[in-house]
Amino acid sequence: MKKTLLLAFVLQMAHLSFAQVKVSIDTDLGEHTISKHIYGHFSEHLGRCIYDGFYVGENSNIPNINGMRTDIIDAFKRLKIPNLRWPGGCFADTYHWKDGIGPKENRPSIVNTHWGGVTEDNSFGSHEFMELCRQLGTEPYISGNVGSGTVQEMSDWVQYMNFKGDSPMSKLRAENGHEEPFKVKYWGIGNETWGCGGNMTAEYYANIYRQYATYVNSTWDPKERLFKIASGASDGDYHWTEVLMRDIPLRMLDGVGVHHYSVFDWRDKGPDVDFTDSQYFATMNTAMEMEEIVRGHETIMDKYDPQKRVAMMVDEWGGWYNVSQGTNPGFLYQQNTMRDAMLAAATLNIFNNHADRIRWANLAQAVNVLQAVILTEGAKMILTPTFHVMEMYVPHHEAKLLPTHFKSPDFTMEGTGKFGGKLPAITISSSKGADGKLFVSICNIALKDSHNLEIDLRGGEFAKVSGKILASAKVNDYNGFDTPNKVVPKAFNGAKIMKNKVSLTIPPTSVITLTIE
Repeated sequence: MKKTLLLAFVLQMAHLSFAQVKVSIDTDLGEHTISKHIYGHFSEHLGRCIYDGFYVGENSNIPNINGMRTDIIDAFKRLKIPNLRWPGGCFADTYHWKDGIGPKENRPSIVNTHWGGVTEDNSFGSHEFMELCRQLGTEPYISGNVGSGTVQEMSDWVQYMNFKGDSPMSKLRAENGHEEPFKVKYWGIGNETWGCGGNMTAEYYANIYRQYATYVNSTWDPKERLFKIASGASDGDYHWTEVLMRDIPLRMLDGVGVHHYSVFDWRDKGPDVDFTDSQYFATMNTAMEMEEIVRGHETIMDKYDPQKRVAMMVDEWGGWYNVSQGTNPGFLYQQNTMRDAMLAAATLNIFNNHADRIRWANLAQAVNVLQAVILTEGAKMILTPTFHVMEMYVPHHEAKLLPTHFKSPDFTMEGTGKFGGKLPAITISSSKGADGKLFVSICNIALKDSHNLEIDLRGGEFAKVSGKILASAKVNDYNGFDTPNKVVPKAFNGAKIMKNKVSLTIPPTSVITLTIE
């Protein structure tokens, strides 16, 4: 009996030793800055993202300023939102911008053929979008219509938004109430041109891009040069990136997009709330493919652009599930659980750790669509677990990325295909702010296992640690309109620091952010 107990104790201690995660951070060796634009958002004319989301109209009983919903604006200010992409998405390549300017009673209605087949009145257009960005204090990112538009149409749009001198488009802007130019810097040349943006080949689109980029310009003021973004690849379509980098002169190219949604089966994406453990694993399995996808596109871009002048822009990413029961299938409304918090934290850690090339990203989408940070129901508004992760990561904005070394324990699941196997349980990214404080974000996607971390801080002297944690009893937990604070960050007091070493235990399916000084 004693030998049996001793053997059990030895095995237990061996397991604890295996579970210990040794982390080292080189606090004095950072080279690259984490762009704040990695934390961008996306607002498409889809479902209730714009209408009944950001925009409720000037006559709404819901508090608003110039039609923009006040509580949503205030919430996004907490995220220090750096940029907002609009009007799509697939909608962008059906959108003709002149339909959305001038007196609202004169604007033509259109049918949103991509999302729900609903009719919209174009009451939210270019001026309203710029007012939204003004209230948010954010950079506008406009996706132009290549799929069903013309070079002249997009060239006129740029002139309408940006030209200060005397021209037909600047006069039209002034007639519509805005004499001064809006100075929109970031312009996407089409969206998903391999699919809903025209079903083009990479070779064909590369030529089309060169044509558009020639005429979509701001040569009237070289100091205000446009930032031109190519419609990039879907997931691991490395041929697409190869062709764009090879065939488009770098002088005409500032950013190349990449889109990746964490969908384990496009025929049945699984439920938004009542998912199984194996479905959770499959979602995270697909989400963690982001690391391989980024590395693959990065390798190609480095071949043609070793100076890394062209930015990789993951301008659509997030979780995509079957819509919430009883909602319009074309509106892509889904609840947001702790699974989404895991997905967001793990993905943002990947982006941070590739800050030398990834300099822009847009979570899809901002309000009421896909992995939204805000959901509304009439006058009610809730902040989702994804919102809380984005807020917890704000200190990474424009901070110096720090080299972080560790070997993650495995998160294992019995099953086949994407529903089983091994994934890294722990992801970490670390940065140093201008004030010298360290910021360390840690995500544990494992369903059952806690992990002990010992963090060795090299190259500096640190004596104080504080933190926040986002966790809940179940990975299916979410904030409902009757339970808006079920999943919220709390102070984390479990980290201890001694002789430049920080020790802590991270629970299953949780996110911890540490501030070390």
